[in-house]
Amino acid sequence: MKKTQIITCFIAITSLINAQQNQTIEIAFPILNQYTNIRDINLASDSSEAYFTIQSPAGELSQIAFIKKTKNNWSKPQLLPCSDQYNYLEPFLSNDQKRLYFASDRPLNNSSTEKKDYDIWYLERQNKNQPWSQPINLGTPINTNQNEFYPTLANNNNLYFTLDSPSGLGKDDIYYARWNGTNYENPELLNQNINTNGYEFNAFISKNEDFLIYTKYNANDGLGSGDLYIAHKDKNGQWQTPKNLGEIINTKYMEYCPFYDQANQTLYFTSKRNNITPKQFKNTEEYQQYILQSHNGLSKIYKTKINLTE
Repeated sequence: MKKTQIITCFIAITSLINAQQNQTIEIAFPILNQYTNIRDINLASDSSEAYFTIQSPAGELSQIAFIKKTKNNWSKPQLLPCSDQYNYLEPFLSNDQKRLYFASDRPLNNSSTEKKDYDIWYLERQNKNQPWSQPINLGTPINTNQNEFYPTLANNNNLYFTLDSPSGLGKDDIYYARWNGTNYENPELLNQNINTNGYEFNAFISKNEDFLIYTKYNANDGLGSGDLYIAHKDKNGQWQTPKNLGEIINTKYMEYCPFYDQANQTLYFTSKRNNITPKQFKNTEEYQQYILQSHNGLSKIYKTKINLTE
């Protein structure tokens, strides 16, 4: 490794450690404590609306819901109008808020009722005050007869997603597809600094496509289960070795589904962290409140202030 690379790596690690010293983790949306499992979340670029996945305890049911902000107050959660008997998850709202991407096992058309593998779909609207269209399949070359998950887009519309493919390096790998102004080109597997023979998934791409946050499962330098990592590009556009985001964000439990609000330097992510301890309760209401508001081992959305652009 060249001396300049060593210095750059040292500066990046030092900045990350300094940022973590002042970090606090909190539940992002207490209004969502009413749900058993919140799998993921995505905020509009102007923070006026948020889309998230609600699931049954074991994940058999999965639907996308949303909340909207009016005068700093969040509305009551509502399901997307297209909700039906199929599974919907992992929403991503485009920067102009006119497209909502997601993963679903819905059939390709209304002539069938049989679930298919997971594809990437999207909804369209004229502006954020107009209704959404019916679901539109993103089509080839993105969707295949394998499972595609977790779509995220950079400002140039380049698409990053998770693919369970026999041609990948592991069980789940992260791919990217370049937008050429008309359509998507054939997806490419990210390099071996990102993907391994293990599990890599749920990748969030930054607006300028210069860093990637994603989950590595049971990694050698991990804290246990799934941990969040960050990887940056070098000056030649190559992905560098990822860094674990540390023990304040990551735990021995599962951390996944990151979303970074760059304007407000806030990282949102899902965690199954658990700090429930035995205690005495006055009544069932107090018991229920404690269970719902605690880090209770179920999927909840957390947030932390952290500058990841340095």
